[in-house]
Amino acid sequence: MESVSEEKDLGVFISDDLKWDKQCSQAVAKANRVLGLIKRNFTDRSKEVIIPLYKCLVRPHLEYCCPIWNPHYIKDIKLVEGVQRRATKLVWGMDNLHYEERLKRLGLMQLDTRRVRSDLLETFKITNGYYDITSDTFFKSDDAGRRGHNKKLFKRRSRLDIRKYVFANRIVDKWNALPDRCMECTTLNDFKSKIKLQLEPET
Repeated sequence: MESVSEEKDLGVFISDDLKWDKQCSQAVAKANRVLGLIKRNFTDRSKEVIIPLYKCLVRPHLEYCCPIWNPHYIKDIKLVEGVQRRATKLVWGMDNLHYEERLKRLGLMQLDTRRVRSDLLETFKITNGYYDITSDTFFKSDDAGRRGHNKKLFKRRSRLDIRKYVFANRIVDKWNALPDRCMECTTLNDFKSKIKLQLEPET
């Protein structure tokens, strides 16, 4: 069999070292092309026009399968976030504001926060039987009796980044830190609304 350093599988570039440089750069390139198309073809730069276009046509390229390829290097995080930074500047009256203020006024989350949200949603679906898999495939319950809710997960020790930042390990601390009101949710939509308040309480 031919040995390769990377392979594209279902739209995600997977490298032999499990780093996500190629996937990030490809996702950003696609998103920037669409963003450029919007900039060239829409003269109306109001929030009501630009933001729906960004959410429907640009952001999906930056979030496709992100629980798999969630970047952890600062350079990759900044690369991906840069697309949203440019998109928010397209809106009339936003170009002179700080990025965080633009997000607040436009009702957007930072993309790294949305990736945490995506991880939490996947964890909720896995642990609540939304998929035809057992939770033990990904997670192990933590029965140490620590403070907090009773659905805590055990975090495995990791020496290498490959293990440390894989989905089933990186989300454990975030999941365990959720308050009881999130763990009491019985539906996915209820859980979504609760974690939104948890991730961005000011909104």
